[in-house]
Amino acid sequence: MKIVLLSQYYPPEIGAPQGRLSGLAAAFQREGHTVTVLTAMPNYPSGRIHAGYGGLLRREVRDGVQIIRTFVYPTQRADFLHRLSSYFSFVVSSAILGAFCLERPDYLIVESPPLFLGLAGIWLSWVKRCPMIFNVADLWPETAVRIGVLRRGGLAHWISERLEWFCYRRAKLVSGQTRAIVTDITERFHWCRTYHLSNGVDSRTFHPDRRTAAARATLGPADTCVAFYAGLHGLAQGLDRVLEAAALLADTPIRFVLMGDGPTKATLMNQARTLGLKNVTFMDPRPTSEVPPLLAAADIVLVPLVTHIPGATPSKLYEAMASGRPVLIVADGEPAAIVRDSQAGLVVAPGDTAGLASALRALSGDPALRSALGANGRRTAEQLFNQAEIDARFVAFLEQENARATSVQETARSATRGEVL
Repeated sequence: MKIVLLSQYYPPEIGAPQGRLSGLAAAFQREGHTVTVLTAMPNYPSGRIHAGYGGLLRREVRDGVQIIRTFVYPTQRADFLHRLSSYFSFVVSSAILGAFCLERPDYLIVESPPLFLGLAGIWLSWVKRCPMIFNVADLWPETAVRIGVLRRGGLAHWISERLEWFCYRRAKLVSGQTRAIVTDITERFHWCRTYHLSNGVDSRTFHPDRRTAAARATLGPADTCVAFYAGLHGLAQGLDRVLEAAALLADTPIRFVLMGDGPTKATLMNQARTLGLKNVTFMDPRPTSEVPPLLAAADIVLVPLVTHIPGATPSKLYEAMASGRPVLIVADGEPAAIVRDSQAGLVVAPGDTAGLASALRALSGDPALRSALGANGRRTAEQLFNQAEIDARFVAFLEQENARATSVQETARSATRGEVL
């Protein structure tokens, strides 16, 4: 098969969708299929185009995958207008340039969010006469409402809801990253055909054995309990609550290390200075290859969400579990259930700063508990969230779908030839 992945985000950027989509591309390649990625000039999460990139169009080959990069307006600002400008710059450039640069694929897989990219996907699926698969990693516009980007009932919310419906209606298949996403879509759009394409983790890359003395030294002294967060510093993560908890734990031998970048990082650093926090360290983003040793070297891995976001299960949860580290998750819903059911860590409700501080104090003072929870998480990650197996099942599913469609087309052509004769 010929597969096209349309996504605003892709390596060399670091982040959850980038890693997941590059893994999916590799899964198609392993089965002999051809993959082309149509994506933006890399700029995430710094909001600056990476060195060596830029302009309207650039082609490259990465890990055997053909990549077509088109123009994007980069920004790190979190306000709606700047984010919208960034999204639509890539919608327009990918739609126009993709129409000329892409060969006709068997499937066009479109990554959402951003939801607006569905417009480019619909256009390209029509121009190239190919089925579109709409992959939903977060439920937009609902997520935007929950984190305060959109006002429920406003004009922008109304337009976004209609766009969501339009994208689902035009898709041959809608895949969802969590069971909650799939359930939500099928309940609201009963005619929509869905597939649960779960998040997962490469349990060989993320492994307790990846811990090194150098990685541990980077995080902090061996005799200090380190609570580690690695990822986007954005609106959805609620890292300001983590800093508030750090202030409550000033007398506890625990150090907070927050690694990454994003639109709220400057604000968070100012907050830490205002609170006079001596137990918090901010780290710049590290290359993807350096993340597994750092996770394995941590004592606690933080996975916070600012509020309950329906369908959201951060991929960093699976990475922490595979690394054999106890998770402290601030969430409700499916991600909280995963941690509770697997006994892989402790769960705190979003907004409960005192509860977060209490849970951190309990974990920091009990190495045996941390070890037991970490072992539970590692076992669950291996059994239920092996990304290679998840991707292989999806590839096999599309192979069957493609074979069925080809058979139907051949039958129709044969019938037409018979009528002519």
